[in-house]
Amino acid sequence: MTPDQKFARYVRFSLIGFIFVFIYYLVADMVLPVTPQARVYHPVVQISPQISGRVTSVEVSNNQTVKAGDVLFSLDQDPYILAKEQAQLTLDDAKLQNKRLDTNVKAIEAQISAAKAKQHEQALLKSRGEKLFKQKSISEQELESIRANFQASKSNVAALEAQLAEAMLARGESGSQNLAMRHGANQLAQAELNLSYTQVRALSDGTVANLQLLDGAYALAGQPLLAIVAKKADLVADFREKSLSNMKPGAKALVVFDSRPGEVYEAILDTFEAGVSSGQLSANGLLSTTETSNRWVRDAQRQRIHLKLTDHQDLIANMPSGSRATVQLLPQSSIGQWFGSIQIRLISWLHYIY
Repeated sequence: MTPDQKFARYVRFSLIGFIFVFIYYLVADMVLPVTPQARVYHPVVQISPQISGRVTSVEVSNNQTVKAGDVLFSLDQDPYILAKEQAQLTLDDAKLQNKRLDTNVKAIEAQISAAKAKQHEQALLKSRGEKLFKQKSISEQELESIRANFQASKSNVAALEAQLAEAMLARGESGSQNLAMRHGANQLAQAELNLSYTQVRALSDGTVANLQLLDGAYALAGQPLLAIVAKKADLVADFREKSLSNMKPGAKALVVFDSRPGEVYEAILDTFEAGVSSGQLSANGLLSTTETSNRWVRDAQRQRIHLKLTDHQDLIANMPSGSRATVQLLPQSSIGQWFGSIQIRLISWLHYIY
């Protein structure tokens, strides 16, 4: 065989191989979709204080495991202790003021009793005076004076009763339902709550990450100072939309993690993501923005899916957030599952090299 014939054979074999690989790629992309765009994500809780203050002590270190309720760092308590004492003084002052109002109410009630007794006396004098006037024993002027005294006594009782009503309104309800007492108790409770906020605690189990906080730093309310990576983990993978056209929740999958080359784990397709950020529209008052591209064939849109390991769900819980993985989705046919198994195992062996 001449060299030209050998070269022609190599070219022929190369073209056949290329065509075979191209056809396999087209078919596999629809029937055996695989993607290296998969990650393990952990929920990250940003820890920020609910009050402002100087950091007096940092109780944790970077990458330390914490449980819900553990103290992460403490703030200066002195201003909040003073605020609590001030609130307690306000409550005590409200109690004292209520006692004064109670004394005032009792004094007015005593005055009303005396005024009513005086009114009763004036009523008797008025009745006697009217009888004497009929008997011509007193003059009309004396009768008018008696009647005037009686009306004055009635007015005095009415005035004192009005004062009593005003005093009762100022006093309000008795006990803990008193308005001033409730204000004082509310201020005290708020001060005690703020004092408890001087110890910033973990709200969930996890691992402290990217800790940069030092003693003496000034913490602002609502500003994150450290993060806790939760133990709960989620395995997600991004596929081209076309590749997922034949897949449904519950489909079988095989997963290979970059950190564990050569190991293949079984999984199932749990859920499809509702959407991606590029498909989100915000009511910002601006006109719509059209997509622009100079490419004749645009990049394929990817859709995110969530997977769940069949037998090793706790495995990803111990992996760092962001760990990379490769996911192979399997069809229902036995032959397709066999090809998919060979494909993902080849990828797992390649992870030993790269």
